[in-house]
Amino acid sequence: MKRYLGSLLLISISGCFTTCFFEKKIPMNLISAETFDTIIDDQEVKLYTLKNKWGVTAQITNYGGRVVSLWLPDKTGHFEDVVLGFNELAAYQKSKEKYFGALIGRYGNRIAKGRFILEDSIYLLVKNNGENHLHGGNKGFESVVWKVDLFTENKLFLSYFSPHMDGGYPGNLTVSVEYQLTDENELSIQYFAQSDQTTIINLTHHSFFNLKGAGNGNVNDHLLQINADYFTPIDDQLIPTGVIQKVVNTPFDFLLPTQIGSRIDALDDQLTYGHGYDHNYVLNPSDSMVNFAARVVEPVSKRTLEVYTNEPGMQFYGGNFLDGTVKGKKDKNYEHRGAFCLETQHFPDSPNKIQFPSTSLAAKEPYYSICIYKFGLL
Repeated sequence: MKRYLGSLLLISISGCFTTCFFEKKIPMNLISAETFDTIIDDQEVKLYTLKNKWGVTAQITNYGGRVVSLWLPDKTGHFEDVVLGFNELAAYQKSKEKYFGALIGRYGNRIAKGRFILEDSIYLLVKNNGENHLHGGNKGFESVVWKVDLFTENKLFLSYFSPHMDGGYPGNLTVSVEYQLTDENELSIQYFAQSDQTTIINLTHHSFFNLKGAGNGNVNDHLLQINADYFTPIDDQLIPTGVIQKVVNTPFDFLLPTQIGSRIDALDDQLTYGHGYDHNYVLNPSDSMVNFAARVVEPVSKRTLEVYTNEPGMQFYGGNFLDGTVKGKKDKNYEHRGAFCLETQHFPDSPNKIQFPSTSLAAKEPYYSICIYKFGLL
C-alpha cells in the first residue's frame, strides 16, 4: 500500500454508516489546564482543548502529543470522557502505563531482538520489552515535548525533530502531526515526516478507549467489527511469526460484529501468547485513499466508534496488561481489560520480515499516514 505522498491531502470521509449529529451540550468537569503547565527540557508544556459545534471535546497535551480526555454524549445526551489517562502531567510521567493517549514513534509496535538491517548496515535498538524493542524505546515520541505550530478551536498542529541515531534509528527525522476535531465528529490524526537518509518509520496513536467512560468497567461487552480476513500470528514474545493467517474459524474473526470478550477464554495458543488480544490485523484493501478498518458499538450508551486509515494494518489490543493497580481520572482504577486500542500502522517487526509491507523511508521521501476515529450514536 502506498502511503508516502508528496502533498497534504484534504480528505472527506463518507463512510457506509450514518453520521450522528449530537445535541449541543457542553461537557462538564474538563481537566484543568493548569495541571499541565510546566517546563520540560526548556520547552513549555500545556493542555489544549479542541471542540466542535456539537459539544464533542478533546483535550490534548504537547507532552507526547497525548489525547488526555475525549468527551462524547450517550443516547440521552450525557457526556462521558471515553479515553483512559490522568488528571495531571506528573501522573503521565511516573505511571507504569506510559502510552495512554500518546503519539508513538519512531516505530510503533515491536522489533524482534531490538535489531534490524537497512542498506547492509545493522542497527541496534534499546530492548525495552523483554528481548525486544517496543514503541521507539525507553524514550519514544510519547515522552518528548512537541512544538506547537498551530492551535485553533478545532486543530492542533505539532512537530518534533528526532536527530540521527535518536533511539538507535538512522537519519535526521522531522515529524509533524495534525489533530483535527471535525463537525462530522471525527478526530482526524495526520502524520507527515521526512528524513535526510534512509530510515524506518511506523507512526501510530495509542488512545485506550472505553465507550462506557474511562474507568467504568471492562470492554468485553463492546461489539467489535474488524475489516480484515487475515491477521499475523505471534510467538510467545508477541513477535509475528511471519505467517499471514485467515481469521475464519479462529477467535480472531471479527468480520461480523462480535462481543470482544465472547471468545477471550477460548483454548487458543494465540490468546495465550498475547494474554488475550494483542495482534496485528491485515486490513482488507480497497481502492479508496482511506479505508474502513473497524467499528465498535457500546450497547448500553449506544456510542459508536469507526476507524479509517490508509495503513495496511491495525493492532487490536484488549487491555490485557491493565491490572487494576493504575488509578486514573476521577480516582478510578483501570481494571483488567478496561479499555481497547485500535492502532493503525504497518506490521510489527516489518524490518525483519521481507514478506510484510516495507517500513523503509528513503532520504527526502515524504511520509504520510492518516487515522480517523469517527464517533456516533446508534
